[in-house]
Amino acid sequence: MPDASTIRLQIESTLARKIPSALTPPPKIVRPVSSTGIETLDELLNGGLPVGAISELVGPECSGRTSVALSFLSRITQGAKVCAWVDVSNAFDPASAAAAGINLARLLWVRCGAVQKSVQRAGGGFSIPEKFLVPPPEKKGLHGGGFGPHPRGEVKGLSEAIGGFLRPEATAPRSGEPQRRIRQKQETLEWGRREPTTNIVRPSPALRPWSRIEQALRATDLLLQGGGFSAIVLDMGGLAPEFVSRVPLATWFRYRAAAERTQSSILLVAQFACAKSSAELLLRFQPADALRDEATVFTGIKPHVEVARRFTEVAGNVIPLRKPPQSINAATWHSCTAWAGRR
Repeated sequence: MPDASTIRLQIESTLARKIPSALTPPPKIVRPVSSTGIETLDELLNGGLPVGAISELVGPECSGRTSVALSFLSRITQGAKVCAWVDVSNAFDPASAAAAGINLARLLWVRCGAVQKSVQRAGGGFSIPEKFLVPPPEKKGLHGGGFGPHPRGEVKGLSEAIGGFLRPEATAPRSGEPQRRIRQKQETLEWGRREPTTNIVRPSPALRPWSRIEQALRATDLLLQGGGFSAIVLDMGGLAPEFVSRVPLATWFRYRAAAERTQSSILLVAQFACAKSSAELLLRFQPADALRDEATVFTGIKPHVEVARRFTEVAGNVIPLRKPPQSINAATWHSCTAWAGRR
């Protein structure tokens, strides 16, 4: 009578065309991964960053977070896939992204908080907003109908419009015109400036990034709902931790469900870990060391990263009594600048 291994081999060879590996199913993969392009980091992460999940890149500025994100998007865009970069602080540099190997034709750059510029006059410092250069819609009625607005409406604001094109000494109102009372603007305190009397620090409402954060979260929602993006980078690295921590946890939970549905990798770049259990991977960056191969030339940085949290699934229902061996959870590499070249 043949042994069990021989019978098993006969059954698998018979069912090879219908059911491949009938008795030896392939090992279950918790989640597929995508390479970051950094060999040391890929070895630490067992292949790269998870696909269809949220990965947090946490650390101070100039610690290598953006370099890892750019290298990750470089591998994805080179594979003819589309990515998105949601820039909350308006600090993304397309030249640096192109130098890192990113195909800019396959990258969507969402700028949050960008100020619309006005049209400058050729003569000097007077500027005309673009909304005044658009012709008004045609009015229909008694005084409209192709004959323009009422004559009284044309006179209103005429002196103010002409005064902007004249010199300051020629803008004095004439004696026959009614003089308009000008209100003085109240002083606004900038961030970190102390009042001379009370010595109290009050932040300026214009410097609070709540509007930019809200705009970035809405843009990320639209990108996840639309689909088609293999990777989305939410760059909040330039914001203070007290602002990032105010984002509700329900937002990150919604992003995790949407990323798993669309199989999109979400990279959250911040100074503070805020996604909690919604993030599949948490990489904590330490302050990088500056590399100076020459005496007076900055040639790159040496990042230090540590895997602070990684969710894994236990194979099977039996938990071993022995403690598994501790694996290496830190890595370091050299990130050279574009002008230093490859070494």
